[in-house]
Amino acid sequence: MQRGSGRQNVHSDDEAKREMQGRLKSGHITRAEEWDDPEPGADDDPAVAEGPVPVPGAADEAEAQDEALRFDLARHLRRTVFPADRAGLERELADEHAPDSLLETVRELPEGETAYRNVQEVMAALGRRPDA
Repeated sequence: MQRGSGRQNVHSDDEAKREMQGRLKSGHITRAEEWDDPEPGADDDPAVAEGPVPVPGAADEAEAQDEALRFDLARHLRRTVFPADRAGLERELADEHAPDSLLETVRELPEGETAYRNVQEVMAALGRRPDA
């Protein structure tokens, strides 16, 4: 229950929401000045900052590779692109400037398949563990 004694009132909350809309909808940094951008990760940051968190107890290298592939696909394929066929996925990855290795992986999908509904279905069609 709010008592109205906080520093911010309803109007300043609404103003903060309006200010954040561009950043939340764009999916990238919206600042005009480069000096105001957040700094990228350092070279000596742990690998967890760059990719998926390893599954506890998953000593299998194939599982780790499948999880990394699923992570990369999910990072480059927005939810709005689904449902999509192979050509649509290739187009989206090219538009998102995805690495060539991801494009080559998607080209391994069977041609003429029905539209994939999500990344898990793409992984299953590739013969990889979709929930790794």
